[in-house]
Amino acid sequence: VCIQGRPLNCENGAKSRFYGEDGEQCGVEQLALQYYAGEGGGWQGVHTESGIWLTIFGLLMWDIIFSDVPNVFCNRFQTAPLDLETDSFYPARKSHIESQLQKIHDGMAEEILITSWESYSGTACRGVNWDRHPLSELRAAVTCIGGPCLALLCRHLAQDYGSWSSGMPDLLLWRFHGDYRGEAKLVEVKGPRDRLSEQQRAWLLLLMDCGFNAEVCKVSPVPRST
Repeated sequence: VCIQGRPLNCENGAKSRFYGEDGEQCGVEQLALQYYAGEGGGWQGVHTESGIWLTIFGLLMWDIIFSDVPNVFCNRFQTAPLDLETDSFYPARKSHIESQLQKIHDGMAEEILITSWESYSGTACRGVNWDRHPLSELRAAVTCIGGPCLALLCRHLAQDYGSWSSGMPDLLLWRFHGDYRGEAKLVEVKGPRDRLSEQQRAWLLLLMDCGFNAEVCKVSPVPRST
């Protein structure tokens, strides 16, 4: 997808800035959000990169993250087990993780999310940002993403959190079709001088393999009139 905007600055090395549809200054991600909300299809969404995904993962897998596994919690101030970012995390909890992934696959993610939010709100956990994303936003996201895709994403984070906890697409978009059905889209936004990193390419390929609707949105300046 290619969109155009009125550029604010074109300095080499400077982060691209544009005038948004409301006339206010904004970055390329905000410009893309405005496009997708309007002529791009009536999507709601957030510029989040990895943030919302790690919050969702933490809430859906909370009881597993803090389960009683030997030698992974040395004190009560830890926000995650010592092995979360190692290849030991998944095998040490395999049966519990697989059971939870099946529940997520079968459509129970919203229920699990609400339970964790109400039970642990404000408690520190690696990756979970209680202030940035309200529960209503998280519920909309998991509902529109759907169980099968969400379970596959959580599986990759559970198996290799260290590698997959960064580089996710800039935007998470969703729109509802009725009260209980919806769809989601993930978008990596690139300005005039930006290129995809290897990690971003890996994420886009993974997401498409998992069945996500994922794409790159290229923002370019409106050509100057001659």
